[in-house]
Amino acid sequence: MLDLSQLSKYKENNRLEAKKAQGGLPHSIWETYSAFANTFGGYILLGVVENADKSFSSVQLASPEKLVSDFWNSVNNPSIVNVNILSDRNVQIVESGGNRIVVIEVPRADRHDKPVYTGADPFAGTYRRNGEGDYCCTKDEVRAMMRDQADISQDARVMDTMTIDCLDTDTIRRYRQRMDNLRPGHVWSELAVEDFLHRIGAMARDAYGKLRPTAAGLLMFGHEYEIVREFPHYFLDYQEHDRSATEDERWTDRIVSSSGDWSGNICDFYFRVYNRIAQDIKVPFKLEGTDRIDDTPLHKALREALANALIHADYYDRRGLVIQKCPDKIRIANPGAFRINVQEALVGGVSDPRNESLIKMFNLINVGERAGSGLPSIRTVWQKQGWQEPEIVESFNPDRTTLLLPLAANKAAAKSGDKKVAAKSGGKSSSISEKRKNDILQYLTDTPEASSTQIADAIGLQVSRTKMYLSELVSDGAVVAEGSSRARKYRLKS
Repeated sequence: MLDLSQLSKYKENNRLEAKKAQGGLPHSIWETYSAFANTFGGYILLGVVENADKSFSSVQLASPEKLVSDFWNSVNNPSIVNVNILSDRNVQIVESGGNRIVVIEVPRADRHDKPVYTGADPFAGTYRRNGEGDYCCTKDEVRAMMRDQADISQDARVMDTMTIDCLDTDTIRRYRQRMDNLRPGHVWSELAVEDFLHRIGAMARDAYGKLRPTAAGLLMFGHEYEIVREFPHYFLDYQEHDRSATEDERWTDRIVSSSGDWSGNICDFYFRVYNRIAQDIKVPFKLEGTDRIDDTPLHKALREALANALIHADYYDRRGLVIQKCPDKIRIANPGAFRINVQEALVGGVSDPRNESLIKMFNLINVGERAGSGLPSIRTVWQKQGWQEPEIVESFNPDRTTLLLPLAANKAAAKSGDKKVAAKSGGKSSSISEKRKNDILQYLTDTPEASSTQIADAIGLQVSRTKMYLSELVSDGAVVAEGSSRARKYRLKS
């Protein structure tokens, strides 16, 4: 709540607007009402002027009560604004600087009420807040808000012009293998491919009873050139930057969905990128019985962060999903605004996913959370690492959500002499060969047996180089090679 006894200390910003209102209720109030409701919420102060130095001071209003009455009459008039999202407590008359002013607290609108707009045309009367001013939203922004109104998950749509041929059979095979490894004996294991995809939500029946891919199935398992038929702006981009890069090099490694040398779907993207992101994490060698335990809370947090971005993205929106791995941070930016208040998401327990079917598919292979605990868990892991706190930033035009994961020590912890050893390996000890070996070990963790060609394809490495690393891992006793040279398979040593 504002401390209006200190009014002169405030200035206009993205959540505070002052209006003189001595001539009555200003017409521009509805643009600000719309802008605050469609952005982060904010306060409108009537009877307050902005001075030359940008500070505020109150002025005398002839009748604050009449302003309040006029406001309520107008906010409930659908020809002026389409929806009233306020309650009585949101509008108050308060004394400040010897004058009585009107304070209107506009909350962030629920997604079901967006867009909040003035007049009769949402494409002409929808506003958002940008710094100290209100701007009229683009048609794309308005359409994005309208998409989020629906209670039916965006990814549940049936692609009634597509068939199973639009899906990548190798991706489906790898997904089923992972699920079989994690859920042995599951009732869906023996189903035919189309029946299996129907059960997990990747296919559904059209109006004529024929099984077709759903939007979720297309995104998860589709060929990239088929995905962009439904999602024209679909683009997945992973960029790796390191300290050795020159000023002319924008990245040292990159994976993009449109390259044409792999499927381009989000399932394969997830595993390719996770292996890259996790390769600098030291894996403790532990055994539980005869099973190797090589997972840590940090591994789980990174999987959660990556899955969250892929699950909650609005793939119809402009600009794609971009992940940047730098020596001191990981930046994950996905298209689409938050569907709940960011503070609620950070506290946990509240979840409003954009793509319900994708959540189910990832959950079946033990990736992602459903109960709204993902972000709090990530923050807890970062705190235990002694790293700076993760940040979430929402931006608009186009809608975008960015998660910044610092990999640098918390200043307070460093000052207090906190000598915790981070799980991230660094410096010369983390050579390229060690990173590639970790890629192989991670792949074999998910796939119990694979050829050198399959491994090379999965981690994006030449077969000859992959064989060299596999030979070293066999010598180290971490991997076992079985079969003849022509049909050799590799697996983790049990």
